[in-house]
Amino acid sequence: MTWLTSRGSLGAGSLALATALVLAGCTSTSPEATPSGTLSPTSSSVGDLTSSNDPLTLLIASSGDSETKSVEAAVAAWSAKTGVQATVEVASDLAQQLAQGFAAGSPPDLFYMSPDALAGFASNGSLKAYGDFLTNKRDFYPALVDNFTVDGNFYCAPKDFSTLALVINTDMWSAAGLTDADIPKTWDDLDAVSAKLTANGHVGLAFGPQFERIGVFTAEAGGGLVVDGKAAVNSDANLTALKYVQSHLQDGTFAYSSDIGAGWGGEAFGKQLAAMVIEGNWITGFMTNDFPDVNFRVAELPAGPGGKGTLQYTNCWGMSADSPNQKAALDLVEYLTAPEQQLTFSAEFGPMPSIASAADAWTVANPTLAAFLAGALYAQYLPSQAGAGDVIADLNSQLESLKDGDPGAILDAEQANLQAVVG
Repeated sequence: MTWLTSRGSLGAGSLALATALVLAGCTSTSPEATPSGTLSPTSSSVGDLTSSNDPLTLLIASSGDSETKSVEAAVAAWSAKTGVQATVEVASDLAQQLAQGFAAGSPPDLFYMSPDALAGFASNGSLKAYGDFLTNKRDFYPALVDNFTVDGNFYCAPKDFSTLALVINTDMWSAAGLTDADIPKTWDDLDAVSAKLTANGHVGLAFGPQFERIGVFTAEAGGGLVVDGKAAVNSDANLTALKYVQSHLQDGTFAYSSDIGAGWGGEAFGKQLAAMVIEGNWITGFMTNDFPDVNFRVAELPAGPGGKGTLQYTNCWGMSADSPNQKAALDLVEYLTAPEQQLTFSAEFGPMPSIASAADAWTVANPTLAAFLAGALYAQYLPSQAGAGDVIADLNSQLESLKDGDPGAILDAEQANLQAVVG
C-alpha cells in the first residue's frame, strides 16, 4: 500500500478504514500490545467520578511555543464555554514533577502521560481509569487504546500520535546538487547524501542521543528491544545498527543534536546546523513558529538491511485519582480530543489525530506530510511494561558515548535489565 502526497490520492471512505487497519496492525510489533479493539466494560475498579467546583490544573510537556499556545488557547476556550477555571503549566521535567506532585498529594488534575510511564503510575494507584466513561471512546484507533490499557482497564484518552521521518532542508539539498531522485531509499543512499550535505558548518544528518531516535536504525536493521515477547537488546540486528550509526558519528556525517549546540533535532534543523534530521511531525509547528524561513520537505526514512523501519509515539491525557473534579476533567478531555480540536492542534503544532473520524480531513489538509502517516505501516513501539522506562533511560545514558564506545558492551549491559522487566 502506498500513501501518495497528492490531494485525493486515497478515497475519503477508504482512508479512515485503512488508517485504522494500519494502526491496529502495528500492534504486532509492539511487545506491550493486547488484543486490538477490545474495550473492557466499566468495572468496580473504575468507580464514580468526583465532582466539585474546584478549578482544574493541567501539566504538559511542550515541543515549543506553538504547542504551548495551542493547548492554552483550547483550554481557555473550554473554560469560557463551561465556566470552569483551568490553567496550563509547562513542565521542565514532566516525569519528575508528576512524581513529586503525587508524593506530595497535590498532583495536577490532567497531564500528558506516556505509555512507558502508565503502568508504574497505574500500579501505585495514582491514576484514574476513566477511558470507559468517554463518549468518544470507540473513535480512538484500537492500537492507541491498547497502549493505554492496563489489566483490562482503559485508563486515558490518547491525545494524538506521531511517527518519525526524515526532514530535509530543501535549500541545502539543492545547493549540494541533489534532486528528488536522490531522496534516500536505503542506508547506502543515506551514506551518499549525508556525505554531500556535510559542509559549510552543518552536518548531513542529526538526531537526539536517545534510543527514541536511534531506535529507527535498529528497526531498519530488523531488530528492536523486544522481539516475540522476549528481550532482544543485544541481538545481531541491533549491533549492526549501532555500528552503522557509530561509523557515521566518527566520520562526521552524522551528529547528535547535543554535540552541535542544539537541545533537540528540531532546534538543530531550525538553526541549520544539520541538513537533515530524524524527527516526528511535531517539528512542523515548531518550524512554522520559530523558523518560518527554513524550507523543508518530509520523506520516509530509508530502509536498512531489515527493511523499512520507524518508531511511533503517543501520549494520553492522564487523570489523577485524587482529582476532586474528575467530571469536569472528563468533559475537558472530550473537548480536547474532539475532531475539530485535534485538527486545530495538528495545524498548529503537527501531531496526527488519535481518532479515525479526523483522518480524512487531516490527509486533505496535510498532503506534504504523508510520509509520517506512511510510517504507521511499519512503525514499532517502545516497550511499556513497568520498569521498561528505567531500562531505556539507562540505555540512553550509555548511547551518549556511542561515538567512542563499544556498541556490543552497551547492548549487553541492558539485555539482562530488560529481560527482568519483560519476564
